[in-house]
Amino acid sequence: MRANIVVAEDDVKQSELVRRYLEHEGHTVTVVGDGRAALEEVRRGESDLLVLDVMMPRTDGLDVVRILRAESRDVLVLMLTARSTEDDLLLCLDLGADDYMTKPFSPRELAARVRTLLRRNRRSTGPARAAAPPADDEALSVGTLRIDQARHEVSVGGAPVVCTPGEFRILAAMAMEPERVFTRQRLLEELHGFDKYISDRTVDVHIMNLRKKIEHAPRKPTRLLTVFGVGYKLTDPAKNARHARP
Repeated sequence: MRANIVVAEDDVKQSELVRRYLEHEGHTVTVVGDGRAALEEVRRGESDLLVLDVMMPRTDGLDVVRILRAESRDVLVLMLTARSTEDDLLLCLDLGADDYMTKPFSPRELAARVRTLLRRNRRSTGPARAAAPPADDEALSVGTLRIDQARHEVSVGGAPVVCTPGEFRILAAMAMEPERVFTRQRLLEELHGFDKYISDRTVDVHIMNLRKKIEHAPRKPTRLLTVFGVGYKLTDPAKNARHARP
């Protein structure tokens, strides 16, 4: 799957190495050396994926991804970071990054991560953006929550909800089987498969962010529920309310 990729890295040798590997994979690669240039390039609207170093001049990588998500940009973001603590890495995901790699890293592994992200997000990258309108069976509904898989759109009661690609994948998987309890490991497979860099807390961060977006009271969820000791399930709060009546 070929894509338009922006590499934001101020280390010239590192960026050149990444560029060569990604171009060898058939991608079109644009290299920029600071955070503001990365924002400008993504705002052109032609980028499918941004490989983004955290430590960047002018505007750092964390601010870049924060701004992009605030602007509802749906570009995939793979962050590169020298920070290796779990809290630092989860912060990247919490801000809206789709994946991360810690430095030093293998360019071959980076290229593989890019392939995985593009494959799992194939409905919202490249030529798929110009696809024909979706058939009815491509939209999933759980109560007033609607997930349009072809358009990569989410709404609650008709109001649009902006989700990162990772959040969307979790929500779509759960909407396919409402009321089923999904373990954290099962949801991790939806994100990245068996990935040694990801922990159970990654899922918890995505669930927390989704609750902020689809729940009326995120601290008292009625739609995206915790099943203690097992995992999470997606349910219709109106249906449950009817069943709870005497």
